[in-house]
Amino acid sequence: MTDVVTGAFSYTGQAIARLLVAEGGDVWSLSRRQESLPDLPLRVEPLQFADESLLVQSLRGARTLYNTYWIRFPHGGVGFEEAVQNSRTLFRAAGRAGIRRVVHLSVTNASLGSPLPYFRGKAEVEEILAESGLPYAIVRPTLVFGPEDILVNNIAWILRRFPIFLVPGDGRYLLQPVSVEDVARIAVHAAREPGNLTVDAAGPDTLSFEALVRLVAAATGSRARLVHTPPGLALALVTLAGRLLRDVVLTREELDGLRASLLVSRHEPSGADRFGDWVAQNAGSLGTAYVSELARNWREPCTAPRSRST
Repeated sequence: MTDVVTGAFSYTGQAIARLLVAEGGDVWSLSRRQESLPDLPLRVEPLQFADESLLVQSLRGARTLYNTYWIRFPHGGVGFEEAVQNSRTLFRAAGRAGIRRVVHLSVTNASLGSPLPYFRGKAEVEEILAESGLPYAIVRPTLVFGPEDILVNNIAWILRRFPIFLVPGDGRYLLQPVSVEDVARIAVHAAREPGNLTVDAAGPDTLSFEALVRLVAAATGSRARLVHTPPGLALALVTLAGRLLRDVVLTREELDGLRASLLVSRHEPSGADRFGDWVAQNAGSLGTAYVSELARNWREPCTAPRSRST
């Protein structure tokens, strides 16, 4: 039996694909990239939404679809509304192709009533999947950490290079980090559970944003001074830094989501990997290079309309 992973060369998608391959599964990817990774040989089919019949053909014969497709912010002519419609097309194609179960990666505290388009769009996709008639499992990660993740790695990169680290507001808003390996394990387990279900993917530790930054600073040996600033000023300075880096470091909506403690689960932790242990074990490599969102997901050559996975 074959499993399909959207974005198997991206972050969470790659972790899921690697776990499935390690378990001896037959895995292929729907991806905008047509190259492969030397240590992850996969059949690659194009992930594009203009031709639903081609999507059906690419999915036919598979058992489970692991969907990590989404966008972090509007870019390149693709906004959240387009991402929602693309997801609708993908699920419709999955139904036509005979997919037996969809495991969809969403986000904690997704809500149709959210003022933040990211979280509202995620909730809309969940609703579309629930109404599709396809058997499904929805996995809702919190803040995902792991090698070359964007947020934690780039916090460490800043701490290594600058004498000051700006903390927006009071820094007391909460995060519940979950490892990318835990997310993969939870997703694969959810694929094998009976019935439709929604589960949060959250680690065992809940800590404030400031505590997270201080933990990373201690692990990397940073002497940077943490300075609390008004959120608007912090965002303006980070936006300026993003222009110099040719990247989007942080958006206003992401900052609002952080400050609202939306990356915290209301349920018992489903992940086992402790954030502090991982930071200590990876202190030597954490933040040694900047990880660019735009370079990773938008500037690389592709043969299909641009898309992104979680």
